[in-house]
Amino acid sequence: MTGLMAAVLASAEAHVDWPMPGYTHLQRAQPVYLGHHLLAYFWMLARDRERFAFAEREAGRLPLGAGALAGVNFDIDRRMVAEDLGFGDVAANSIDAVSGRDFVLDYLNAAATCATHLSRLGAELVLWSSSEFGFCELPDAWSSGSSIMPQKKNPDAAELLRGKAPRVVGHLAALHGVMHGLPLTYNKDLQEDKEHLFDAVDTIEISLAAATGMIAGARWDRERMRAAATDELIAATDVADLLVGLGMPFREAHGVVREQFDEVLVQSSWLESKVSEGGTSLARVKEQAGKAHAVLDDGAAG
Repeated sequence: MTGLMAAVLASAEAHVDWPMPGYTHLQRAQPVYLGHHLLAYFWMLARDRERFAFAEREAGRLPLGAGALAGVNFDIDRRMVAEDLGFGDVAANSIDAVSGRDFVLDYLNAAATCATHLSRLGAELVLWSSSEFGFCELPDAWSSGSSIMPQKKNPDAAELLRGKAPRVVGHLAALHGVMHGLPLTYNKDLQEDKEHLFDAVDTIEISLAAATGMIAGARWDRERMRAAATDELIAATDVADLLVGLGMPFREAHGVVREQFDEVLVQSSWLESKVSEGGTSLARVKEQAGKAHAVLDDGAAG
């Protein structure tokens, strides 16, 4: 997780002032910097890391000593065993220790959300690397050629980030189904936790590795993105709507914007006008990158 966060942050800083279109409904909406867009994924991943850390803490309660369900006949020092084995605490209730699988559900919940975030990244990389967008080229190591069309370079790994996310979400839903209405304490149903957990772990690890490789190795086309971001349609309607709000008929506002407000439509003015905290002006993106470094360093230290 931290490796992908570092790769995203490094790429964001390397392309901190590269303009690109921001989208709503997959239509060009407002220009942003590529660095700002990439940092959106950094903050998703930072929250994912917190969720995984919570799952790790919850798994740190030693169940040993719970016996079959009621405890054992010997007054063993469970806390000494927990300390020796690296657990942070001991399970407080023997029945709960035997029958509970919250720690697995916590991991699967973190994994499902993380996989969903990675699926969104994968979807954008698929779009951006297409000929229609042409914003980036993905590294060969995470792409493939076509079996029949020699000119193609397929974004296989990015597509798999999309495809594997529902699989992880399905593991979470499936284990909730296993646990639903299950009487205490042990039932053979609980053996089903292994398949869901182990496959989710494997899937998340390979997905994180793929995402890290693609982000670290992607080559971005600055001019292609800049050309898309300087499309006047991105800003013109906003200006026309502003004039309409001041009482000017839209037909007249359309002509005024087209003929007299060219300087307002200059790309840099729109990018640099977004000065609110968390916005896409260059100063705010650099400020955001500084905060991201602090988060990354804090996680590495922890």
